[in-house]
Amino acid sequence: MKPLIYTSFALTAFALNSILCRLALRGDEADAAGFTAVRLASGAAALVLIRLLFGSPRVGSGEVGTSRVSFLTSGPLRHGSWLSALFLFAYAACFSFAYLGLEAGTGALILFGSVQLTMIAVAILRGERPSAIELLGLAAAVGGLVYLVLPGLASPPLSSSLLMAASGAAWGGYTLRGRGSRDPLADTTANFVRSLPMAALLAVAFVPAIHLSPRGWLLAALSGAVTSGLGYTVWYSALRYHTATRAAVLQLAVPLIAAAAGAVLLAEPATMRLAVAALLILGGIAAAIAGRRKS
Repeated sequence: MKPLIYTSFALTAFALNSILCRLALRGDEADAAGFTAVRLASGAAALVLIRLLFGSPRVGSGEVGTSRVSFLTSGPLRHGSWLSALFLFAYAACFSFAYLGLEAGTGALILFGSVQLTMIAVAILRGERPSAIELLGLAAAVGGLVYLVLPGLASPPLSSSLLMAASGAAWGGYTLRGRGSRDPLADTTANFVRSLPMAALLAVAFVPAIHLSPRGWLLAALSGAVTSGLGYTVWYSALRYHTATRAAVLQLAVPLIAAAAGAVLLAEPATMRLAVAALLILGGIAAAIAGRRKS
């Protein structure tokens, strides 16, 4: 059950993160640079606190609290890497700035299209060969995503499109680097801490434009501490159970979950289009999983 629980939690966190970003950035509660800086800082603070209070499980043992002394003596930068932190920062910053110029549907299509291309291309270059059933499942899931966002598609500004594509590529890189994580909490904590100087430089560069309402601060803090910090930690834990291709396909469920959550939390309309898209996306994901098991 661990793969199902971890994966479901992480994908739901990603979807809720999208909603929080939408509320803050499209509701003019925060600017892109300020939201990104608070998001990363909140994620780093929450994860450092969690590690201090509970530690990280010993690899392969499931025991909690075994690394608090190590964390206090060696610091959070013992784990993770600067390259992963750069991917994390690039994803968060490019996403925030791109979101200002894109409709939700167009942005989702560009983002997750870029994620799929990045992860599957790298997987193939590394020798992973998706089966025919996996590729068929990917095609069905992508078709479901296109059908889901089709009413919101618009001719997007080039600069925003490039930023969103860069965000997807960065997230794909961050996910791929997490597949070998032996201590997801420690690695995610270190990556968030390492991203802080980058977030600070971004905030300084955009000081005149920074504005966050009290609600904007709250949304950014929730996005960083809960749906990003905890969500990315659990995602790193889930990745050990998935191939790169399957991890790429699974993330196509995020826009669907976000749409369903929007219908519940934001009173957005739940339509037959959402139901049909759900069948295509979830059916495609099921085919990709079945194809990998068969191979």
